[in-house]
Amino acid sequence: MAIIDLEDKIVEIVNREDHSDFLYELLDVYDIPRATITRLKNGNQNLTKRVGEVHLKNKVWFKETRKGMLFDGFVEVEHQTAELSSKPRYLLVTDFDGILAKDTKTQESLDIKFEELPQYFDFFLAWKGIEKVDFEKENPADIKAAERFARLYDVLHKENNITDNNKGLDLFLIRLLFCLFAEDTDIFNRKSFTNSIKTLTGEDGADLNKFFTDLFVVLDKTERDDVPSYLKEFPYVNGQLFTDPHEELKFSTKSRKLIIECGELLNWAKINPDIFGSMIQSVASEESRSHLGMHYTSVPNIMKVIKPLFLDHLYEEFEKAYDSMDKLNLLYVRIGKIKFFDPACGSGNFLIITYKELRRLEIKILLRQRELTEFIMYLPSVTLDQFYGIEIDDFAHDVAKLSLWIAEHQMNMELEEIFNDKVRATLPLQSAGEIRCANALSVDWNEVCPHSKNEEVYIFGNPPYLGSKKQNQSHKEDLMIVFGPKSNYKQVDYIAGWFQLAANYIQDGMARVAFVSTNSICQGEQVELIWKRLLTSTQISFAYTSFKWNNNAKNNAGVTVIIVGLDSSDRTINTKQLFIGMNEKSVKHITPYLTEGEDTIVSKMEKSISGFPKMDFGSMPRDGGGLIFSPEEREKAIERYPELKPYIWRYIGAVEFINNTFRYCFWLNSETYEEIKDNPIVRDRMDQVRQARLSSKAKSTQSAANNPYSFVQKGPEHYYSKNGKKMSIIVPAFSSENRFYMPIGIEKSSTILSNKIYVIPNADISLFGILSSRMHMTWMRAVTGRLKTDYGYSSGIVYNTFPFPSMSTRRKQEIEAAALHILDIREELGGSLAKLYNQEKMPTDLKVAHENLDGIVERAYRQKAFESDEERLEVLLKMYQEMTER
Repeated sequence: MAIIDLEDKIVEIVNREDHSDFLYELLDVYDIPRATITRLKNGNQNLTKRVGEVHLKNKVWFKETRKGMLFDGFVEVEHQTAELSSKPRYLLVTDFDGILAKDTKTQESLDIKFEELPQYFDFFLAWKGIEKVDFEKENPADIKAAERFARLYDVLHKENNITDNNKGLDLFLIRLLFCLFAEDTDIFNRKSFTNSIKTLTGEDGADLNKFFTDLFVVLDKTERDDVPSYLKEFPYVNGQLFTDPHEELKFSTKSRKLIIECGELLNWAKINPDIFGSMIQSVASEESRSHLGMHYTSVPNIMKVIKPLFLDHLYEEFEKAYDSMDKLNLLYVRIGKIKFFDPACGSGNFLIITYKELRRLEIKILLRQRELTEFIMYLPSVTLDQFYGIEIDDFAHDVAKLSLWIAEHQMNMELEEIFNDKVRATLPLQSAGEIRCANALSVDWNEVCPHSKNEEVYIFGNPPYLGSKKQNQSHKEDLMIVFGPKSNYKQVDYIAGWFQLAANYIQDGMARVAFVSTNSICQGEQVELIWKRLLTSTQISFAYTSFKWNNNAKNNAGVTVIIVGLDSSDRTINTKQLFIGMNEKSVKHITPYLTEGEDTIVSKMEKSISGFPKMDFGSMPRDGGGLIFSPEEREKAIERYPELKPYIWRYIGAVEFINNTFRYCFWLNSETYEEIKDNPIVRDRMDQVRQARLSSKAKSTQSAANNPYSFVQKGPEHYYSKNGKKMSIIVPAFSSENRFYMPIGIEKSSTILSNKIYVIPNADISLFGILSSRMHMTWMRAVTGRLKTDYGYSSGIVYNTFPFPSMSTRRKQEIEAAALHILDIREELGGSLAKLYNQEKMPTDLKVAHENLDGIVERAYRQKAFESDEERLEVLLKMYQEMTER
């Protein structure tokens, strides 16, 4: 298991309700042989007979203790191991609220809350034979530096009366960052920049602007004869970083002090450019980019993209070439020719991590060559001019270039440590690739990153995602440029533009692509809108199914995403990789729903392919609130006018249904309206409806103002009966993703259902069972759309397309019995469906009843039990394809 996956795996272990196998699962994460773990679990390799304790020779002495006895338990274990000639590497004691641990070799200790264990996964890396690791996670130095820069940014904004983004201030921040980093990493003399500010400028900051003006000119000078003596120690930088003139800024005692503190209190050598660049960008432009879904990416998440895209393959080639000088030379030359392109590069996270990973592979090749021969001459292979990007935001574009320079210097320092010589100088700065400040959807990608048929190019990144309803006119225009005016461009997610341009780019060549994306592009109607076109020229080469994507932005907001790799459809790929949770699966083909199988695309249908009865939409008032009553409003109205009672019906939508609440509404036709139209409450309410509808922009709503007593759209009106006893199945139009099952119910015909409810009048109870099953839930998750993280149900894309086999009378009776049992348990337990179906608190009886129903329904598809939802979906998609091809 890769080191970057350890933390995620330990999260799963910590979050389990049952920790009886905690130690064995933890050992498995660190690649202790499973045969050893099995024998240990059976007691064969446990060297202690003490109850609740486990001793695996040379590895661990583990003790589970009672709550509140953690320290006492640890002291006891230390006493037990003190006299051992061969001590276990770790002592580990837990009560599952806290953890105490000790590395007996380094004498390092761990005292943390149990839930914090994933953050300290590196503590136990000796189990994997790793004593030290440069593991990827946020660096406290980056956070501190970003906070100080945020404060400086705000002060300079205020002192210079800047209200909007300012190019001059942004450029100054970029240059200041470089100077601070340079003086801590031997690009400049140590602390020369900060000391110059302290000694050459006044405390009030009045002359600080002149200092920066003079210094930035010097840093761009190749001729040094006319450089002032007090600035001669600062070298020529190049890279066009200091070419543009400094824009005048006002400084004060406060801003000068903040700049000096940035130099004195922080060690800029420890800054990670991949993380810090994102943080600095968020300081200056967070609002302008957050609405586009830009998420500043952590290293482990970037590795999920670049490892299967190219890095794993390059390391496989390194292993194959390990004992051959000629093959190592070929690989060395190859990695210096590959092009890397991020067409939504932001502050450069993907490019920076890729650059550093390639430089580390370069170093590994050099070290191995040095082992194979006594002398090698260093010639650079990987250079910044192999890296390309497009970024629409000026400041992010500049941060990306700066961050690449910083990354280059850091890697030069790593190289210097190995060769004990400055074999690769940082100054003067070289071109930081082709990072174009432009709109990626309107610029020619081949102009930014030219490539021929035989060139190896990898495209990757985290482009902005934005649902069609949230896009403004400029977004629509961007998509029209990509797809054309006669396409469905108005309906697709914004990220579809990047996928389509990438598909165009990789045709007839060696280029490959992988993007992080919102998972909605592989769900619901977006699949048909986007993938029907993409799959004519591409194939999915690897994919990660939905997972939470945490980032390093100022406000770290995790979103649910997928990763999709694309190759040209002309390329032969025998095995493709599908990552589901922590598991990797080799498959022959990946569907646009990110399952194993053929390229089946589910399309909206007018009637059920399984012969189910019609599912209708509920009723839409569009009334400005005039037709709807709260329970209190109804009570007051009837108290004042008892004759209104027959005309006010019970009314529910999805929210009311799930939370066991309800409202009321006027339910009238032309005849019943005539009976009560002179009532004062009715008159006032009808005026309210009329005015609301007339103010609407929709012509259909405006015309409905002529009949203010009626709902604009009515569901199965023939079904409703004030005193009726008919029952119907109802399905909410949306439901939280945090539920194992979507709550489905039975409702009387005397309740008016809103447009947020789907209804199947007079339906058989067996259909309630089928729709309540995990098979139907799996189908819905795959093919429906989303409202944020909620599932959005649809009769056309979910219900009508759901494939269900014909069943025997006996199977139908079994489903009915299981469905009635679920309804009985729900009635017995009471409470809202939101509470009953909360996956963390779902009552055991209800969960078991659903699992029983699942088994009965699933045996209608096949006798062998399903092992996963992915397996269920594969069967459902195959059946859907068969049923629609008949």
